Amino acid sequence: MPRVSRLVVPDEKAVYHVISRTALDGLPFKKIEKDELVRIIQRFSAVYHVDVLGYSVMGNHFHLLAQVYPDVLMTDAEVRRRFHLLYGDVPPFPESRMADLRRRFCSLSEYVKEIKQTFSRFYNKRKNRRGTLWGERFKSVIVQQGRTVIHCLAYIDLNAVRAGIVKRPEDYRWCSMGHHAQTGNKDGFLCLDAAFSEFGVEAPGEQMKRYRAYLYNAGVIEKKGKASISREVLDEASENNFKINSLRQLRYRTRYFSDSGIIGSREFVSVTYSRFKERFRSKHPKEPRAVKGIDGMYSLKRLAET
Repeated sequence: MPRVSRLVVPDEKAVYHVISRTALDGLPFKKIEKDELVRIIQRFSAVYHVDVLGYSVMGNHFHLLAQVYPDVLMTDAEVRRRFHLLYGDVPPFPESRMADLRRRFCSLSEYVKEIKQTFSRFYNKRKNRRGTLWGERFKSVIVQQGRTVIHCLAYIDLNAVRAGIVKRPEDYRWCSMGHHAQTGNKDGFLCLDAAFSEFGVEAPGEQMKRYRAYLYNAGVIEKKGKASISREVLDEASENNFKINSLRQLRYRTRYFSDSGIIGSREFVSVTYSRFKERFRSKHPKEPRAVKGIDGMYSLKRLAET
């Protein structure tokens, strides 16, 4: 069956969770490779009209949470500036390509392709190899702004904790939480306002404090090991009528952040789907499906159902 073309919102800024895996066996990305991939992401995130909210580079794949802007918001001066960031002052800016370059610098596919191709050249040269480095085309999910972004960002930042590599997410330098903690968000690489607007505070320190509190609560739930129920946990569960809260559901519903196509409120999923419904090879219109256990969150599960 032909694959569904990528869902991209063309005329307004939108947040995407991008996932891409290597075609190689094992965990080929070590410290040097991870450092270089982060550096490449930083470089092209300055060239393309995107805000990076979060990322995680693992041994055989990477996650990227990015807000992409529509080309109508980019001035001619911005196109020229980003062109020179990419190519330098030589060659001179090609005025005849203004429209094409504006579209390119606001394209999710071009942005990710540039990152992956540049890293492939680095990796193949370093390993003295040829051939394909990456597996299938990258996955991308449209993520609703607000608390859905926070859920998705926590899922990304907890990758190394889930893998048993570190005990605390900030100890892993190849993720956004590690970047915040270990570099103080050097050069403003990560966009705090887009990521943490849901918390309702503007001070970066307070934003990070609230996110870290959320992340640690989610991380405690994620961690496997011996269990002991404290009185405090019991009381909290009792107050919630023993309903599993959204933090616990993060453990069970992580696949929605990578395979659902669109995720957010019912209205967001429905409206966004209506813009792309001609892409789906199905006899009947698709309806938003509730993500069980997370109140108010819905998804469009496109992979197995199209």
